[in-house]
Amino acid sequence: MTISSSLNASVAGLAANASRLATISDNISNSSTYGYKRAVTDFQSMVIESGQGTYSAGGVRTTTSRLIDERGALVSTSNPTDLAVRGRGMLPVTSETSVAVNNGDNPLFLTTTGSFRPDAQGYLRTPGGLVLLGVPAAPDGTIPNYPRDSIDGLVPVQINANQFAGEATTRVDLSVNLPATSTREGSPGDSETLSVEYFDNLGASSNLSFLFTPTVPANGSSNTWTMEIRDSESDVDLNGIPDVVGEYTLIFDATRGGGGTLASVDFADPANPVGGAYDPLTGALTIAVDGGPMEINIGELGSSIGLTQLSDAFAPVSISKNGTPVGSLTSIEVDQNGFVRASFDIGINRVLYQIPLVDVPNVNGLETLDQQSYRVTPDSGSFFLWDAGDGPTGDIVGFAREESATDVAGELTELIQTQRAYSSNAKVIQTVDEMLQETTNIKR
Repeated sequence: MTISSSLNASVAGLAANASRLATISDNISNSSTYGYKRAVTDFQSMVIESGQGTYSAGGVRTTTSRLIDERGALVSTSNPTDLAVRGRGMLPVTSETSVAVNNGDNPLFLTTTGSFRPDAQGYLRTPGGLVLLGVPAAPDGTIPNYPRDSIDGLVPVQINANQFAGEATTRVDLSVNLPATSTREGSPGDSETLSVEYFDNLGASSNLSFLFTPTVPANGSSNTWTMEIRDSESDVDLNGIPDVVGEYTLIFDATRGGGGTLASVDFADPANPVGGAYDPLTGALTIAVDGGPMEINIGELGSSIGLTQLSDAFAPVSISKNGTPVGSLTSIEVDQNGFVRASFDIGINRVLYQIPLVDVPNVNGLETLDQQSYRVTPDSGSFFLWDAGDGPTGDIVGFAREESATDVAGELTELIQTQRAYSSNAKVIQTVDEMLQETTNIKR
């Protein structure tokens, strides 16, 4: 019956507008919630086939969805591990309860922003209990290969605030001038010494001792020196002197165009070489110190950078090396490519983790969970882990949070429209009731 269909349609209209009112109230109440994605209610009409000359109202149906692909504006914060994704992609997180169980089976959740801070165990987590996931770096700071379509390579990001770090010295560059007068006839043949500090694999300080001994000829000038290298950490003889780890004969160019540069470098005793061979292309030789091989760069042949023989003064012009002593952790930051970098008070930075960005074909198909987190579903499609800034994904911004996607002014406008529509449907029900009352009164 047409009147009955009108009543049913109006009741459906009341229910539809009540659903819309629920999403509006949710949006307004979360207008200050970081990372909140706006919920919307869509109306679809229902059509009921009627006979010729009659019409039956079908009413309305609703579908409620969340616009996860809508992004809010980014705002600056003072916490370096406040993270937000600028562009496509989401941060991988898991629940603190699964981390506490520690059975190695952490579920994958997604979020676009979070205020991550270390908890009592050092895990980076939000106040709501979401723990950040990342790929742990190797000891040298490189990120190993890991599966991109699975979470097998992801672990909870854990920061030890009391950790120490140091870098072993693996290379020393020497720029030293040897006195040319020491290799002339009649010279006393005094040796020149140079001590260079380096740091071993445990960050402890050790020393390399360089002894330069001139060859004094009977006539003229030899322009030849013997270079001995001793490591303070190597074995010592009966007199307490460390063993020689490198011994070389240095010959300098005395021609007008040569300018006292290296002409040749060879083992002091080719039959029993001590140390690694000199490479004239790189100007380096390798010696074996207690902690492993170390490269000593003394300059290329014919180069004025490195070892030279000029004038009458022994002058260490420049000594540079890599490696650092042990230092304490001072701060943690996450860069745009998702690398979690630890800064130490000795001036070094070390990569601890890399945070990938998760992308799915249909973002709005994700399942919505608490704490502005989401879960992969068949509707969203399978996920893939991208490096931040690579492929379709954006980058990661530290010291930032993503604001709510709610536009309060727009929601209030929709609230007024919903109120009017609800009142109109109620008016239709009242009218149908009056019409049915009139029909009932016909009998009287």
